[in-house]
Amino acid sequence: MKVIERTGSEVASKLARLQEKLWVLQAQQGDPSAFRSLVNLYERQLFYYLMRFARNQDHAADALQEVWLTVFRGLKNLRAPEAFRVWVYQIAHDKIASLIRRECRKEQFLEVLAEGQLEAELDENPLFGRMELAHFALDSLSPEHREVLTLRFLEDLSLEEIAEALRCRLGTVKSRLHYAKLEARKFLEETKL
Repeated sequence: MKVIERTGSEVASKLARLQEKLWVLQAQQGDPSAFRSLVNLYERQLFYYLMRFARNQDHAADALQEVWLTVFRGLKNLRAPEAFRVWVYQIAHDKIASLIRRECRKEQFLEVLAEGQLEAELDENPLFGRMELAHFALDSLSPEHREVLTLRFLEDLSLEEIAEALRCRLGTVKSRLHYAKLEARKFLEETKL
């Protein structure tokens, strides 16, 4: 039964990627409804991703608007429509990194809190059942570690896609992910609430 479910899920995922590729191709030809479909597909996810770093809705909304403006202006130059997902996260990463650099001059980084599937991936530690504790664990991580965890577990990007989005080596992504898990697990083991 699980094989059938997994196969059905894989087919649905492939169909969704094909639909996305079609929208990209149509948007590249100037179809505004196709561009709106892409915005609708990623708007919520990108805003959530940006919020993990900005922690301020206004800043995240501003960064999101800049992302879509950059996407709109550069979409015709995207040579591989199937790379849209990674490309849009690269743009989001760049926009939020710029925002953080600007804000850092005023105060320290405002960093991410993750939720969702993270607790199951990090460990089967019963403390992870308490999302508030998971937030505190993630809050103790470096920005680089939080970013890979957010992209991997909340945005469901593959390791290769994360490497492309962050413009770093696959080994770097694997290392950051490994150490982020270790640090979060250590925090949870030390915290006995």
